[in-house]
Amino acid sequence: MAVAIAVTRERREGETRAALTPETAKKLIGLGATVIVESGTGLGSSIPDADYAAAGATVAKDLKTALAGADVLLKVRAPTAPEILALKPGAVVIGLLDPHREKDALKALTEAGASAYAMEFVPRITRAQAMDALSSQANLAGYRAVIEAAAAYGRGFPMMMTAAGTVAAAKAFIMGAGVAGLQAIATARRLGAVVTATDVRPAAKEQVESLGAKFIAVEDEEFKAAETAGGYAKQMSAEYQAKQVELTAAHILKQDVVITTALIPGRPAPRLLTAAHVASMKPGSVIVDLAVEAGGNVEGSKPGEVVTTPNGVQIVGWSNLPGRIAADATALYARNLHAFLGLMLRDGALAPDPDDEILKSALIAQGGQVVNEGLTG
Repeated sequence: MAVAIAVTRERREGETRAALTPETAKKLIGLGATVIVESGTGLGSSIPDADYAAAGATVAKDLKTALAGADVLLKVRAPTAPEILALKPGAVVIGLLDPHREKDALKALTEAGASAYAMEFVPRITRAQAMDALSSQANLAGYRAVIEAAAAYGRGFPMMMTAAGTVAAAKAFIMGAGVAGLQAIATARRLGAVVTATDVRPAAKEQVESLGAKFIAVEDEEFKAAETAGGYAKQMSAEYQAKQVELTAAHILKQDVVITTALIPGRPAPRLLTAAHVASMKPGSVIVDLAVEAGGNVEGSKPGEVVTTPNGVQIVGWSNLPGRIAADATALYARNLHAFLGLMLRDGALAPDPDDEILKSALIAQGGQVVNEGLTG
């Protein structure tokens, strides 16, 4: 019997993305699956129900109808209680489940006996590149962060020479040169800003400079060893952080735009800018905090708000920046899910290999237990 794949409307506040596009629905059907989509699933990404139906998916009138008999539930964010309660025993749930913070959802999925796969835990190996949802969404977040900064900034980004005089280029400082940071650098450069960037990973220096930005960091012995085997930043010592804070304090005085992107998996976001840093910046300057949902890199940032400080600095704390460019975010994420599901489907049936490195890394709950080592300690 063909596997039944369901996609329900996102119910988390402010979530505009969807876990499926007509393109990926058609591909999944081509693999022998049946696809059921709850009505309204794609509206936030400008995808009407009719487009899903035209691709061969069944459009269900409501949540319970969509999930009745579903073997797999695809989500952007962690499912809500009504969705989990409607799942059949042993169903597979795949999404950006954020298990470190969405503890209630993880508990409910575990108690429901679901096999839950967190796309955040897909390993960064060559074979899994097409499934790397964190990177696909971070790319768009980095781009959108610059667009938001440009919209909030009261001046132009590029240098412009006019008969009335010259407009100086904006100075943009990108803190964190991972996927989001590198895209922010590239976008700010395309808009004509003078760009500098910093990161604690030594490999980032060459990447930053290849994009035409200047690299700013305390390059001591600790800096040279500041990267995990998986390519993520390590938690730095208090001594190193103090040195970096001092360097940042001197550099930030001259900046018009600062974009912070630092995240450490499973931990609160590191504090990069203190209130004193923000107070030292020029009136009219802009900070965009991409880590605001994880506690924030910037003291004073607030999720879902733009805070204007007494000295006239705007701190932009929009949550879910990929969701502010929803059509593209949905398209990329849906392809990530299609690639991931390809590891599980054999002749239209679910047949996941329990020894597959990618599936083992992403699996967080199964058979009524939390099975991921990073969540059981």
